[in-house]
Amino acid sequence: MWVKRRNSMEVKQYSEVESSALNLIVVVELSGEIEKHPSTQKPRMACAFPFLASLCLLLLVPAIHGWGKDGHYTTCKLAESYFTQATSTAVQTLLEPTGATDLATLCSWADDVREFLPWSRALHFANVPDDACDFEYSRDCKDSDGNLGRCVVGAIYNYTGQLLDYVNGTQTDYNYTQSLLFLSHFLGDVHQPLHCGHIGDKGGNTIEVYWYNTKTNLHHVWDTSMIYSEEDDFYNQSVDGLVQAINQNMTGVWSSSVQTWQTCSGSPLPCPSIYANESIKAACQWAYPNVTDGTTLGDEYFDTRYPVVNWQLAKGGARLGALLNLIFSSSS
Repeated sequence: MWVKRRNSMEVKQYSEVESSALNLIVVVELSGEIEKHPSTQKPRMACAFPFLASLCLLLLVPAIHGWGKDGHYTTCKLAESYFTQATSTAVQTLLEPTGATDLATLCSWADDVREFLPWSRALHFANVPDDACDFEYSRDCKDSDGNLGRCVVGAIYNYTGQLLDYVNGTQTDYNYTQSLLFLSHFLGDVHQPLHCGHIGDKGGNTIEVYWYNTKTNLHHVWDTSMIYSEEDDFYNQSVDGLVQAINQNMTGVWSSSVQTWQTCSGSPLPCPSIYANESIKAACQWAYPNVTDGTTLGDEYFDTRYPVVNWQLAKGGARLGALLNLIFSSSS
């Protein structure tokens, strides 16, 4: 079936192995020497300290997980607009060892290192039974070996606790910079509907579809394809244009919703089980219907689904901002 090819498929289509022709150069300081590494990622950071060289090397590995780089950047950039001065100061302190000054530029770090930290793979999602459209912690927050708490919801609780230890000065072996990066990333992941999708299709990863004329899978459509198409169609290929547009809605017509998102219906923050429940409901309502192997997704799917993507990105940003404010204003 022929369908219109969007501009996004011409200029921002990334395959499983991203084009080496981009050949961007990332500079990493290793034991006082400067080495250049070909990478398809945007330059993320230069290591300020030799002992962090291994961490920096992990940042160079391409990944196609999570919301995708622009989705995670958007979530964290939106969160930054809610930071109190105390939160901004704490975040900058935790980022100092990386050489970065902007949390949003590192919000895909957890994807970049998952192949090197295999124990972290299960922490990016919380899939549910194929006949379910709700999330239950005791049923769904387990890894493939059945270990309870090993899912994105459990990870959010875990790294929230680690950052509270940091604030309280508790002596631990945790790397609190990594705690911040993991928490910021997983707050994004839990709002991507297919990160709380069905077990049988691995959150849409095994459902092969065509995004216009390009073969991909349903998970990737929600991670990346719709965001790139939106950027290309409406924001001149600019992720910052997308961020600005969503932020204007959050401070305008969505402002009352933002206040609701940032609370947990009387329970203390965070409440990632609620977030996961919202996401699987969105997956059942918007991601899965009328999609099977070989389905071509075009304008009708894009036009009715990209507002859902924006809504979920906004939720993630608002909630991440509120959670970090609570953590870094806490003294107990």
